[in-house]
Amino acid sequence: MTTAAPTFPAAASRTVTTVRSDAAGELLDLLPATGGLSWVRRGEGLVGWGEAARLEVTGPRALAEAAAWWDDHTAALDVADELGVPGSGPVLFASIAFDPVAGTSVFVVPEVVVGRRDGVGWITAVGTAPELPAPLRFDDGPVLRLRYADGALDPASWCAAVAAAVARIDAGELAKVVLARDLLVSADVPLDPRRMLRRLAARFPDCWTFAVDGLLGATPELLLRRTGRRLSARVLAGTAPRGAGAEDERLARALLASPKDRAEHTLAVDSLVRALEPYCDTLDAPVEPQLLTLANVRHLATDLVGTQAARGRASGAGLLELVGAVHPTAAVCGTPTPDAAALIRELEGMDRGRYAGPVGWLDAAGDGEFGLALRCAELVGDDGARLFAGCGIVAGSDPAAELAETQSKFAAFQAALEG
Repeated sequence: MTTAAPTFPAAASRTVTTVRSDAAGELLDLLPATGGLSWVRRGEGLVGWGEAARLEVTGPRALAEAAAWWDDHTAALDVADELGVPGSGPVLFASIAFDPVAGTSVFVVPEVVVGRRDGVGWITAVGTAPELPAPLRFDDGPVLRLRYADGALDPASWCAAVAAAVARIDAGELAKVVLARDLLVSADVPLDPRRMLRRLAARFPDCWTFAVDGLLGATPELLLRRTGRRLSARVLAGTAPRGAGAEDERLARALLASPKDRAEHTLAVDSLVRALEPYCDTLDAPVEPQLLTLANVRHLATDLVGTQAARGRASGAGLLELVGAVHPTAAVCGTPTPDAAALIRELEGMDRGRYAGPVGWLDAAGDGEFGLALRCAELVGDDGARLFAGCGIVAGSDPAAELAETQSKFAAFQAALEG
């Protein structure tokens, strides 16, 4: 295991104070130009800034080490929390590598957090009295001149990789693999993450707009939420583009009726259920998926709800252990997981880093929310970014259609860049 030494300010405070405040407007308007942290959906969630503590960790026990570090950190704090709701008090933001064993996962404890849940707002501060800052007003500035370049694979090479994956599936080696591609972009002026987050939130209000350590996006997929013993998740697999007028309705009906997309979706739901069942007294998954409609695409969606076991070893599992148990699901890796992961390494031609890994937050009580880092980009320097998009490949997948699906998913973040 490789672990970066945890960092703390020279005079790290052990006092954390949360007070109620309903004065905050748009949460994303409070973020500074750099280093902002975000988990916001429909105007509610958490934003933060500053670093009271930080951990970077890699290796086979990465999440266990992070959980132990967070437990030790919170045990030493003097906490005054007026609300005692999920997300108040000490909070840890996390962006976990797609492969936590090989990649570096980042955990950040902000100095200030502003939250809102069910219309109730609060401020948490480390070491100082909580005080709501004035919203940072800024205009959209000039239209950016952007230059795009292929990432690890050009479109033709990526289509060849999809065709190779379909051949392996047809040969019976595996049932599904998720193949992703990256797209590089550079701008003529420094990129402002606040502008991108605001545009993503406005265009995709039903997604969770996130930002952790330079990885930002708007994910429609909730990997796992824990509130007390209640667990919930949203599984997405099976995608169709949007259309105009009657064509849009036709595409929606076709997605619901598609044997290929239904099979892909079932694999994703089943993989999450199998991983989560050992930790649950109850776990309910609807038989039929629903449609999740976004601005650029539709997905087949299934919402799962469960109750964590009240007795035995599973009762003591923390959220990071649960996240480690369910990730990666078939929605971002494939089925069977080891075979799909090996094929990804063979065919994809890139290091995913934290793309398609769990991203979200955890509080001192063990409550929190983690999504999957999808529809996202990793900032590179001041004026560049690396965009990601992936597709589930199953029997019958057509390389050209899968390439078009990645273009639709890239468009979500390109719109945030281009305005």
